Amino acid sequence: MTGAMYAAIAGLQAHMQKLNVIGNNVANVNTYGYKAGSTVFAESMYSTVSAGSNSSPTSGGTNPAQIGYGCSVSTIDLDMSTKEYVPDGIGTHAMIAGDGFFMVGDKNGVTDPSALQLTRLGDFRFDDEGYLVDGRGNIVYGFLTATGEAGGHALNMNDLENDQYAYRGQNGNQTVGVSTELVPIRLPLAAKAPNPDDADAVQEGTAIYPYVDGDGNTFDAITGDAGPANAEGIRVQLNSVSIDKNGMISGVNKVTGETVVVGYIAIAGVDNPSGVTHMGGPYYQALGGAGNVRVGSVNNVVQGYLNNQDPAAGDIPYLDMIQGTGGTELQTSGLESSGADIATEFSEMITTQRGYQANTRIITVTDSMLEELVNMKR
Repeated sequence: MTGAMYAAIAGLQAHMQKLNVIGNNVANVNTYGYKAGSTVFAESMYSTVSAGSNSSPTSGGTNPAQIGYGCSVSTIDLDMSTKEYVPDGIGTHAMIAGDGFFMVGDKNGVTDPSALQLTRLGDFRFDDEGYLVDGRGNIVYGFLTATGEAGGHALNMNDLENDQYAYRGQNGNQTVGVSTELVPIRLPLAAKAPNPDDADAVQEGTAIYPYVDGDGNTFDAITGDAGPANAEGIRVQLNSVSIDKNGMISGVNKVTGETVVVGYIAIAGVDNPSGVTHMGGPYYQALGGAGNVRVGSVNNVVQGYLNNQDPAAGDIPYLDMIQGTGGTELQTSGLESSGADIATEFSEMITTQRGYQANTRIITVTDSMLEELVNMKR
């Protein structure tokens, strides 16, 4: 008889956990980029009263008789589907329409992309040191416009016109393209005041892009060998900074009036988007259950081998190659709305409340039956 009471207790615990999930969804109904959770119950273990049997030449078969012991929470799943676009007019804000995550971390860089945190919330801006950061100060990762040798494997030239973005430095003309090294996104340095005797000097404030060395590493152009950069590390000042649908970050140089392409925002894909692990706030990480992390760009605008690897040097693992994110694009000047639907959550809350209430009745009825059993002694 007490089995019914224990089953009801298990039901109470499961419904309480589901209500916790619902409460969190309702609390985040206006949280940009929030992904709602949904609770799935599973039956608890069974005890077998009698086993089943197959039919015989003289008698029919029988079904097993089993008694269950309530329910438990089986899974709490995340709905990672794209939600509504909410425009806010801020040019550096972006929403991912489709699969994928933005990648954020610290200023030190990473060798393994899976160490970065993932987020769907694109509330970005440039900070006082020229880094592209989110609302909590984490650095956004991507691919920078950089200088390199013409025709070298390190730079992707598909989306930049060489003549427009080339500059003349102390080493002569430098070809400008996109480095495929996954690095913190930062504004390029500004050119220092020119020497009046230098006929090849560029205008003060001109964007001096990072450079890619022979090993494929991307560095700030701080020394004269890499270009006429400002040794104090002064960054270019941009007006009308914006992000386009392919993740290209650009603005107008306040000093020269030229368009400056800072780089491209990286997009991470995982094998199982619903399997990512919450790390607090709007951040996730691809731990157990998420599968492999793939690094790419929207519409595959940045092509090549991740971290400027040279395929001629040997076999490159498939997952090290930059992967396109088919069907994904960015909607800019806005953010993604919350994934919690208030009507759905209220409906779930009502059914959960009634389920909890019904389980309490089982406990009450079981208590009454036990009382009657004790009273038989009188």
